[in-house]
Amino acid sequence: MRKIAIVGGGQAGLSLALALLDEGYEVSVVTNRTPDDIRAGRVMSSQCMFDAALQIERDLGLNHWEKDCPPVEGIGLTVPHPEEQGAKLIDWSARLDRYAQSVDYRVKMPVWMQEVEQRGKLVIEEVGVAELEKLAEDNDLVILAAGKGEVVRLFERDAPRSAFHKPMRALALTYVKGLEPVPDYSRVAFNLIPGVGEYFVFPSLTTTGPCDIMVFEGVPGGPMDCWGDVKTPQAHLAQSKRILDTYLPWEAARARHLDLTDPNGILAGTFAPTVRKPVLTLPSGKLVLGLGDAVVVHDPITGQGSNSAAKACRVYLEAIVHRSDQPFSREWMEQTFEQYWDYARWVVSWTNSLLCPPPPHILKLLGTAGQCPPLASAIANGFDHPPALFPWWQDAQACEKFVSSNLSAMAMATA
Repeated sequence: MRKIAIVGGGQAGLSLALALLDEGYEVSVVTNRTPDDIRAGRVMSSQCMFDAALQIERDLGLNHWEKDCPPVEGIGLTVPHPEEQGAKLIDWSARLDRYAQSVDYRVKMPVWMQEVEQRGKLVIEEVGVAELEKLAEDNDLVILAAGKGEVVRLFERDAPRSAFHKPMRALALTYVKGLEPVPDYSRVAFNLIPGVGEYFVFPSLTTTGPCDIMVFEGVPGGPMDCWGDVKTPQAHLAQSKRILDTYLPWEAARARHLDLTDPNGILAGTFAPTVRKPVLTLPSGKLVLGLGDAVVVHDPITGQGSNSAAKACRVYLEAIVHRSDQPFSREWMEQTFEQYWDYARWVVSWTNSLLCPPPPHILKLLGTAGQCPPLASAIANGFDHPPALFPWWQDAQACEKFVSSNLSAMAMATA
C-alpha cells in the first residue's frame, strides 16, 4: 500500500485525501488546526462552488450539505451610472444552467477532517522544513496543499505566469442574516463600481444556518480600501453598510435589517494573486508537490478558488492512481501540474482581467448582454467553466463576432 502525506486541511487537500483513501492508499493529513478550532474560528473564504466543482464532490461522496444549502441560481451584473446618482448604467441577470452552492468551510472542513481521522491519519502540528523532510522520508509522496504560512513561500514564484507583484484589491467578507432576497431567483449579485471596486453577495450555509455572504473588493488606496482601522465585528458590519449606502443604494435597500451571523463571520485582508512552480526541492533532495492555493492562488473576484481546488483534486487523483507503483518523480509532478494548468491558465487570465480597467470590447460585451439574454447566459455560465469564455473574452475581434452572432440568433428567434 502506497503512503501519501498531504499538508493542509482545506478544500483541495481534504477532498484529495478522502478520494485517495477510497482508492486504498494509506493517507496522512497534517494541518495546524483541529476540527474544533475551525468550527469555533473565523470564516476563511466565500467559496461559491459552481456545478462542475459540485459534481466532483458528488462523485466522491463528499456533498453532505447539498439538501440543506440554499442554491445560487443565477448571476447578475450591475454598474452604477457615473453621472446620475442612484441610477444604473448596466443591469442584467441570467440563470445558471445548474445551480451553485456555498458551504462555510467552518461547516464543511471539520466533518471532512473527522472522516480522514476515522479512515486514515490526522496529525495536528505546524509544518516547516524539518517536518516536510520527515514526511518525505516516511511517505511515497508528499503534497503541500496549504494556502498560507511560511512553508508555502518556499515554492518559487513563477514570474511569467504571475501578472501581479502586489495585492490588487483590499478584501473583506461579511456573513449576514436578514438580507432581503432578490426577485425571481437567487443569484450572485455582482456590482462593479469603476475606480472604486466591486461588491457581490450571494446565499450560503453557515454554522447558524442559511445566510448571505457579502464580498467587498476595494481598489488599493481608494474609498473601499477602508478596513485597516475596523476593530470589532459590529464596526465591520457598520462599514459594510456604509459602503452600500454610499455607492449602491439598491443593495443598501436590501440590507436595512442586517445582522452578523456570528462574531466570527467577518474577515479582511490582502494578498497578491500568484502562480508558483509546483515542485519544492528540500535540502535533502527529496521533493514536495504543490496543490491548490499553494501553487495557484486567485483573487476572489471571480469566485474560482474553491472551484479550482476541486478541479485540481480531480486531476491529481487521476494522475496518482494512473501512476500505480511507479515512482513519483519530478517529471511526473511537473506533468501533473501542467495537466491542471491547461485548465487553470484560463481561470487566471479571466480573473486577472477583471482586476484591471476593462477594455472597450468588454464594456460593449457587458452592456450588450443587458439586451441579449443569450450573451448574458454565456457570461453567467462561464463561471462554471471559465475556458468557455475564450477566445471572445480576451480577443476584441472574436468578441465582436461572438456578440454579433448572438444578436443575430436572438433576432431570428424572435422574428
